Amino acid sequence: MPYLLKILPFSLFITGCFNELEGKLNYPHSRKDNTVTDTYFNVTVADPYRWLEDDNSDETADWVKAQNKVTFNYLNQISQRQKIRNRLEEIWDYEKVSAPFKRGDNYYYYKNAGLQNHSVLCSVSELGGEEKIIIDPNTFSKDGTVALSGAYFNKEGNLLGYAKSKGGSDWKEFYIKDLTSGNDLMDHLKWIKFSGMSWAGDGFYYSRFPEPGEGGELDASNENSAVYYHQLGTDQTKDKLIYADPENPKISNYISTSFDEKYLYLYRTTGTHGTALYFSKTGEESHEFTPVMENFDFDHGVVGNIEDTLYLHTNYNAPNWRLVKFSFNSPSSKNWIDVLPESEHPLNSVSLVNGMLLVKYSVDVSSRLFVYSLNGELEAEVELPTVGTASGFGGRQDDIEVFYNFTSFAYPPTTFRFDVNTFTSTLYKKSKVDIDFSRYETKQIFYSSRDGEKIPMFITHKKGLYYDGTAPTLLYAYGGFNISINPYFSVSRMILLESGGIYASANLRGGGEYGENWHRDGMQLKKQNVFDDFIAAADFLVANNYTSKERLAVKGGSNGGLLVGAVLNQRPDLCAVAFPAVGVMDMLRYTKFTIGWAWAVEYGNPEESKEMFEYIYNYSPLHTIKEEGNYPAVMVTTADHDDRVVPAHSFKYAATLQEKNRNNSKPLLIRIETDAGHGAGKPTSKKIEEAADIWAFFFHNINHHF
Repeated sequence: MPYLLKILPFSLFITGCFNELEGKLNYPHSRKDNTVTDTYFNVTVADPYRWLEDDNSDETADWVKAQNKVTFNYLNQISQRQKIRNRLEEIWDYEKVSAPFKRGDNYYYYKNAGLQNHSVLCSVSELGGEEKIIIDPNTFSKDGTVALSGAYFNKEGNLLGYAKSKGGSDWKEFYIKDLTSGNDLMDHLKWIKFSGMSWAGDGFYYSRFPEPGEGGELDASNENSAVYYHQLGTDQTKDKLIYADPENPKISNYISTSFDEKYLYLYRTTGTHGTALYFSKTGEESHEFTPVMENFDFDHGVVGNIEDTLYLHTNYNAPNWRLVKFSFNSPSSKNWIDVLPESEHPLNSVSLVNGMLLVKYSVDVSSRLFVYSLNGELEAEVELPTVGTASGFGGRQDDIEVFYNFTSFAYPPTTFRFDVNTFTSTLYKKSKVDIDFSRYETKQIFYSSRDGEKIPMFITHKKGLYYDGTAPTLLYAYGGFNISINPYFSVSRMILLESGGIYASANLRGGGEYGENWHRDGMQLKKQNVFDDFIAAADFLVANNYTSKERLAVKGGSNGGLLVGAVLNQRPDLCAVAFPAVGVMDMLRYTKFTIGWAWAVEYGNPEESKEMFEYIYNYSPLHTIKEEGNYPAVMVTTADHDDRVVPAHSFKYAATLQEKNRNNSKPLLIRIETDAGHGAGKPTSKKIEEAADIWAFFFHNINHHF
């Protein structure tokens, strides 16, 4: 049973409280076990809080409850916290509707009336017609902690596979709904992660992991993923094994099928990037997979096929990606033909629709949409409203229309309909948020990092804001895993903007904003570039009078949590407030938990070489915390069911930060969410609570009144 669900008598809580809101905090006692050490290349590293890695122990449960008691006692005394929460609920309460898509004879979309914990999957027979509820995840649990985590229609559109996840965990359970009768079938599959359903015939292919041992559901290493075929109407124990490689347990295997259900595509990965690709024909008794690319040096994604010609999106010999085609009879890369050659701008996505290629490029972190013929001839460019991000510009091969979303920092999510025959784009639905967006503006600037590299950053605030160094400012960044941080709208962010603040989003190296070279310049032995880029962003904002150190907060999640933790240790004077969220804080042991081993291609493995160990050890947030470092106000955020970046990272970091800085003039707190995970599937109620706490903590610690 997860530790936060255990009911413990109050007398067992470790006492911890504060003297007063502005005074020193009396942090809970964190037991140190100085006998726990590891040796890396003749260097002994202490790990006195390793006991916090045990998410099933009563001692960890006591520690969590004690930390939350201190944190929420602190937050409860911030007078404007409730005012902020009320405003969040007010502006959050608007109808949110996703872009529609067609399956079979019906259109489907996700709809949230405003403050529902989860969006509801609905259908109509024609746009604007009578709405029918297909799946309402709000009925899965009373508190909203069970979420819909995937929906997978079969080709005919009469069956819907869907996934549930509990408490924010990455684990999924699969179910099948008969859309004709509205009833669920008997099928129920478990122990699935990072996999969808790939339909073929009267069943589907999927990947799963072995069932973890008791107590290891949320932290045991996820290895030996295998591909199965599930025949409808049978028990999961009868599923046919399609592909497994037990001799290489840390190579993950994932599967997809072609639109015509003729081909099966096998993707094999050693981590978060680098993909080997194979194909086979579906329905074969014994699948023989033909290699397209067997090494793990590049990434590939199948766009589709027309008869025996396959279209492939790849960065093989093309850091900015390209689209190639080849025959299934001659898949070797020497036979690939460029359809869309590599250009100076990253080719983000390609979709094969109605005999056309719908294409998205990124130009200085802003989307550009185009239509090309199958021979790579430009047919049209789709005009977009402003600098921002388009998503969903794609569909199935038999679609004649597609819908896509567009958003930016001061532009709410808006859906457009695109006619593939006429190349015309029309407004379909605009979000009705109770905000006057004409009062705000976004600009993009480029600043110099430590080594002179030009880094882009978006800055959003009220029009006419005078830069006098007093604006409360939040700097956000990620910088890793080839992930681009594009312009997007956030309800929560409006709390800052409405009160005269600035939101800054820096596009650091390590991300995918400028292709694979930009990514590689911020990974492994170049990770310090990411930290330097972030520090330079903060210094730029201060030097150019956007804000001051006393009015600046920094925030990042997951890999961005690692970023904030590392930067704080290198520059504790950088800002006034910091929010490291669900961060990878123990860089010497991150490979030990769940899917952490897959990140070694990004970070490097500290056990593989002395050079890598020393490099990682010198920036690992847990291991570089300064003694009496005069840290800014810090609120670490994590969740008890995070099985992506296990909460032990944040637990050990917070315990060490408090231990070494008990006389710090600013609070060093940790906020631990219950029945929540890495972020996906979090109910609206919990999102609002967390956002209110973050803004209240920030504003209080810079003496800003909302």
